[in-house]
Amino acid sequence: MNEPEAIEEMLGNGTGKTIAVVGLSDNPSKPSHYVSEYMQRNGYKILPVNPALQMVLGEKSYASLAELPVKPDVVNVFRVPAQIPAIVDEMLVLGLKDLWVQAGIINMEAAAKAEAGGIRVVMDRCIMVEHRRREGA
Repeated sequence: MNEPEAIEEMLGNGTGKTIAVVGLSDNPSKPSHYVSEYMQRNGYKILPVNPALQMVLGEKSYASLAELPVKPDVVNVFRVPAQIPAIVDEMLVLGLKDLWVQAGIINMEAAAKAEAGGIRVVMDRCIMVEHRRREGA
């Protein structure tokens, strides 16, 4: 978990990379919104996953990972720790390989299950902070 190589590969160069954002809010003051907006501005395609929304950040929102029209490169999660196991289960069924759980969200059991199932895990790290660090910004 949190291996520098995994972080580097998940971030890639942004071009053509898709990030499914589970729990993306349409409230600009929420971290899920401004972090996703930052990633979008830096070349990443955002796939919102929030059943309560139709559109966010100019993108159609989906009720679940299973409803996405494409397989995302990374699943970025902004949900409470208790919801991480169900997301891991869905990722395992769908064959998704990269899980990024935002800063302040920790579920070690879910991380262990994900890794046992072949999913790379970055947990308790902010994807925007890591991207900025990498870009030297």
